[in-house]
Amino acid sequence: MQGPAQKLKDLKPEKDFFIGFDSDGCVFDSMGIKHKECFCPAFINNYALQGAAGAARETWEFVNLYSKTRGINRFPALIRAIKLLSSRPELTSRGITPPPVDELLAWTEREKRLSQDTLNAELQVNAHPQLQRALAWSKDVNAAVKKIVRNLPPYPQVKEILPRAQKQADLMVVSQTPAAALEREWGENGLTPFVRVIAGQERGTKTEHLQLAAEGKYAPERILMIGDAPGDLKAARAAGALFYPIIPGREEESWNCFRDEALERFFRGTYAGSYQQDLLAAFDAALPENPPWAGA
Repeated sequence: MQGPAQKLKDLKPEKDFFIGFDSDGCVFDSMGIKHKECFCPAFINNYALQGAAGAARETWEFVNLYSKTRGINRFPALIRAIKLLSSRPELTSRGITPPPVDELLAWTEREKRLSQDTLNAELQVNAHPQLQRALAWSKDVNAAVKKIVRNLPPYPQVKEILPRAQKQADLMVVSQTPAAALEREWGENGLTPFVRVIAGQERGTKTEHLQLAAEGKYAPERILMIGDAPGDLKAARAAGALFYPIIPGREEESWNCFRDEALERFFRGTYAGSYQQDLLAAFDAALPENPPWAGA
């Protein structure tokens, strides 16, 4: 495999353990500000949803913050939000019809690496209006993130954990955020020296990150992914890794537990089993599948 993912494939272990860290909503308390102040306003503006802004905002936040799709790539998130909006009576009663996304959906299903760059490349051969609109939205999101999202420190426990973890484990950022934003956020907080690689959406999916960088290079029980979304857990399982959840709404508590207990359990080999299962049960209970407006 050539291109951006090659660096992950070429990564050679320096320690006996590997830990992957998601960034947004996990290391940084950035999910709320990014989605509420950057993604959602661009969504309402680019998709002409001003007449149902309240429903659009509630739907966007459910998809990206408060449900089991939390943390998914921006383009599948866009599709899911529009599909959920289409069934809301608030839009029907006001004569608002969200635009179709079938062509965008088709692109997400055939493209392995969903990013603004790959969407740009697709537009060179398929200048469909749906793809053009999604690109305009994505560009507006990135511009807003660059302008608004700053002065965000990591959760305080992270600065204690990284140097401790680095003594025994190779550390890596495993994220679907664009690399430029990751490098800025980790760099301005002095965290970059602790990680071997910062992998964003340009290097593939989180599953691919873990499979290329860690699977087969470390014992499975010595590979750990830390994340705040079901997609992080799915990536860990696909790579045969363990998973530690940062539970939405209980982030400080989760990091305290990792610092005081779970990290040493991982290094001692006592993390897997009932201890991990109890954490995963609490994680699963924190994020619903169906939106509150759908009823029971």
